[in-house]
Amino acid sequence: MITCRDGRKLEGKVAVITGAASDIGKETAAKFISHGAKVIDADIQKAARPRNGKRARTKRLRHKRIRHLRRTGFCRLQAWIARHNVQQCRDSMSTPFSIVDLDLAQFDRIMAINVRGVVAGIKHTAQVMILQGSGCILCTGSITGVMGGLAQPTYSTTKSCVIGIVRSMAGELWKHGIRINCISPFVITTAFSLDEMKEYFPGVEPEGLVKILQNASELKGAYCEPIDVANAALFLASEDAKFISGQNLMVDGGFTSFKSLNLSHLVQ
Repeated sequence: MITCRDGRKLEGKVAVITGAASDIGKETAAKFISHGAKVIDADIQKAARPRNGKRARTKRLRHKRIRHLRRTGFCRLQAWIARHNVQQCRDSMSTPFSIVDLDLAQFDRIMAINVRGVVAGIKHTAQVMILQGSGCILCTGSITGVMGGLAQPTYSTTKSCVIGIVRSMAGELWKHGIRINCISPFVITTAFSLDEMKEYFPGVEPEGLVKILQNASELKGAYCEPIDVANAALFLASEDAKFISGQNLMVDGGFTSFKSLNLSHLVQ
């Protein structure tokens, strides 16, 4: 049994995080390591230079130990977190805003990254976790998978699929002691989201685009950041969430929970 030492919620656990070289994935990897987890960051791009060189060396050393332990069979995989790799698919993710202009070949490519990639990850992770009789799988959804009109229809479709996959897989994996959940965040100012915003607001400076995204939040005085998603992932991967599975945790400041009626223009 894994115990929590000094408030470290993932002591002794092993996690694989895909897309961990930047943004949400990078923040989640740092959070997991700070709570005692051994993290394998799977990403095709090199990690950006961290602010703290000492922490970076700790990560590399731990990663080497994990690979060695996996080869020798002494390490149990406790968590897998799926994120598509933005650097790899940023260009191919840009699709028309109208369904009538959609290139179906491009649609298939995006489905392969965002949907087939998640299914493949769950498949191979489950093979390991079923043998050990435990584990936690986290997938990244989006508010665009819950409400229409917030992004390109193709991207929204893939995120709806991810949420459905999580619920479907929960119906099978429960009997093996494996939990699977989804995290759907509000829009975050990443390179990917800013590139898409340029399509909506051509000519607006990056600083202006950041303000637009942050001001879109419904929760007064707050906006969504990578650390918010990392904290949600920490909760779901820890023993605090030991009886939570098949859920889609919205990290959106209440955005998808309500819609206000603006009737002021009707007042004479």
